[in-house]
This record gives sequence, C-alpha cells and structure tokens, in this order.
Amino acid sequence: MPEAADVLQRLVDDAPHLADAWYNLGYARRRSGDYDAALAAYDRALGLGAAAPEQIHLNRAAILSEHLQQYRQAEDALHSALRARPGYPAALLNLGNLHEERGQRAPAVAAYRALLASTDPEAAALAIDAHTRLLHLEPPERLDDPRIAQLRRYATSPAIEQDRRASALYALAHACDRLGGFDAAFAFAADANRCAHGRQPRYLPERTQARFADIARVFARPRPAGAAPGGVAPLFVCGMFRSGSSLIEQVLAQHPRIRAGGELDVLPRLAARRLAPFPAAAAAWSEAEFDALADDYRRRTAALLAETPQARYLTDKRPDNFALIGLIKRMFPDARIVHTCRHPLDNGLSIFMQHLDPRQFGYAGALSDIGHYYGAYRRLMAHWTRIYPDSIHHFDYDAFVAAPEPTLRALLAFLELPWDPACLEFHRSSAPVRTGSYWQVRQPLHRAASGRWRMYRAHLLPLVQALGAAGVEID
Repeated sequence: MPEAADVLQRLVDDAPHLADAWYNLGYARRRSGDYDAALAAYDRALGLGAAAPEQIHLNRAAILSEHLQQYRQAEDALHSALRARPGYPAALLNLGNLHEERGQRAPAVAAYRALLASTDPEAAALAIDAHTRLLHLEPPERLDDPRIAQLRRYATSPAIEQDRRASALYALAHACDRLGGFDAAFAFAADANRCAHGRQPRYLPERTQARFADIARVFARPRPAGAAPGGVAPLFVCGMFRSGSSLIEQVLAQHPRIRAGGELDVLPRLAARRLAPFPAAAAAWSEAEFDALADDYRRRTAALLAETPQARYLTDKRPDNFALIGLIKRMFPDARIVHTCRHPLDNGLSIFMQHLDPRQFGYAGALSDIGHYYGAYRRLMAHWTRIYPDSIHHFDYDAFVAAPEPTLRALLAFLELPWDPACLEFHRSSAPVRTGSYWQVRQPLHRAASGRWRMYRAHLLPLVQALGAAGVEID
C-alpha cells in the first residue's frame, strides 16, 4: 500500500483534477497508516466532486474515530454521509457503533432502528448487524423472545453470507448466556465458530510455536536501560484477548496522569513495515535504529495527547502486543508493561464465545486450539518476565474483581503514581471505548464473569486437555 500511495501521489501531482484518483490516494494512505494524509486526499476528492461522496464521508469517519479518536468530527462525517445519501445503511450502522463506543445507548438504538426502516437497497444486507446490536442493547428477558426466533432464521438462511450468519449465532449465544441457558449458549457458540472459521485455513500449532520461539531467540537479552526520556511515556497493556485489558485501561484512564490510547495499531504496523521479516530483521538492528523507530512511534501518537498536557503515560492497549515486548523494550528501555491475565478457563471460554476475525485469530474457533495458543502465550510471557522482571506487572483480573482497591493500589505503585479513588468509578466515565467490551466496562465492578467457566464445565474438556498438554495449571 505505501508503494501504491506513492504511485497515486505522482498521478495527482500530474493531474490534480482527477477526483477519483484523490479518492484512491485517500484509501491507500489510510491503509498505509498515514491518516492525516488520507483525510487531506479525501477532502480534495470531495472538493472535486468525486462520485459516491457518501462513501468518502464514511471513510473519513472511520479514520477520525478508529485512529485519531476525534469522535465528534467522526459523527459529523457520518451525518454528512447521510445528507449525501439519505438512509445510507453503512452510515447508520457506523453511527450506531459510534454511539455505543461513546456510551450513548438511546441514539445507538435509534440509528439501528433507522437502518432497519431504511428503503435503501443495501439495507437488507446490513439488517442482521442492526438486529444483533439491538439484541445486545435491549436484552431479551426470556428465551422465547421473538427476536431470538428472528436471529435463528437469519442464522440458518443460506441466502445470508457466512460471516453475518456467524454474527447472528454469536448474538444468540450471548443472549442465552445472559438468560442462564448455558447448554444452548454453548451450542450456538460452537455453531458460530464453525460458521466463522469453516472457510479459513486451519490453525497450525507448530507455526505458533515456531513464531514465538523465533521472537524469544531474537529478543533473548535486554537492552541496557537508559535515562528515562522526557515527556509522556508509553504504557503498554497487553495479554490474551478477553483477559480484562479493556477494563483495566478504563480504570487507569480515570487517573489524571494517564491518557487512554485504546487499541493502537502503530507498533504492529511499524514492525511489519520497517522490520520485515519480523523478527529476523530485528537481529541486525543497532540501538540507534531502535531509537529512530521509537521516535516514529511517538510522532504517530502525539496527536492523542493534545488535550491532556498533564499526562505522564499514554496507554497502548493492544492485547497481542505481548508478542512484541522484546521490541518494546528495545525501543523504550524504561517502558512499563501491564500484563492482564485471568483464569485460563474463563479466558478460553470468553474467546470461544466472541466473534473474533478468523483471519487474525485462527486459534479462536476450537477449544483445543485456544488451549494450545494459551500455552504458547504463557511460555513467551515467562520468557519476558525472566528478562524484564521489574518492567512487567501481572494484573490479575480475578483478584481485581475480588479485592479492587488493594489490587489497583499495587498497580499504581508499580507506575509510581499516587492513589486516586476516581479510578474505581470508571463505569461513570463518558470517555469513548473502542472494544468489543464497551458495555461491560461501563458497568460497576462485579464478579459475574469470574468463574463463569463452571457453568460450562461439561463442555470444556478439549480446553482442559489442551491446557494440560501445554503445562498450564488450572486451579
């Protein structure tokens, strides 16, 4: 994509009147992670009267919300899309998602209902997404709710594409789980995973083992710690997906010295672009090259700090950064790492019941694969802990929900920050949350998800066996 962007840039330099070329340049810049340049290109396309302006406004909204955290401007862009094309289903769906991320339940419901009422020809294709979100926002009170029957019809319709059928099945699993229908919930989740992962390549345990072993070998020794740089320090929150990272970032975000960055793609993108093939290319890098990469990271995240000049830390809460801790510590010798963890059976069950992209999470579709991946992750985390024992804080989700204040005090002490009781009022925050857990982290702290695996004990034998084979102890 960076090469494509360069070609398109030469084209518009030679022929600046080509509106569609500016549109394509915006797309290429966005895919390359050059978000300000993408917005500028999209603006030129709009000014030149490019075709389908509603799609351009939609793309601008995605950049503004997903990458720049400019949520008000993103909402304005979506309304511009709807003015350009009234009832535009994709804009209504994204508007509902945006309201959910901002904790605005009623406007989200209104957006999804407007999509369902839209007469736009594309509305039928997105109706299932609106139905699944409404089922989550307005949970049914009984298993014979007609909306559950509606989703069952979606889930079994051959006319609906595979991924959306999977969405309906995951929504059914969550609805049944909330209502105590655990056997039905597990059955729906199993069907959802077969639907979502059925056309993807199988998870290959040996590939995960080889990749993590290569990472551990390249990053086998620490870089000597240097003097702490001035300014805001990156604070990396990582671990397995569904291990409580969204919750702890929301908690930390209430501290006046911490700015929440959310799930940033900056570090993986830099590694993929500058260190390909990763990790082998990193073995030959000098300290000066890692310092230059760190400067690039800081430039790309600087805009997130514009409104919080008093911040000491900027959180980067991308769970799979656990595989990049060696790179992080080469770039930022004094970086702090918060490793979120929870009971392995709860963690595995939550992954199994979550609609994760099978192209990125190939292990998520089968309990045995989840158990294998979990074991590989634990071995890599043990490697990092041996090398950086003073830089990694293991934050136990189950301990936190059982005893919030002492667990949080220990974390703030690790960060060398004073206690602030506002951190335990995280559920009152109106700050946007970009994660599949955005309604869970807006609830007061509760213990319902801790020990949930016991409700599914009869179904979890493949996970238990795989964890045992990987050497993971289960209490």
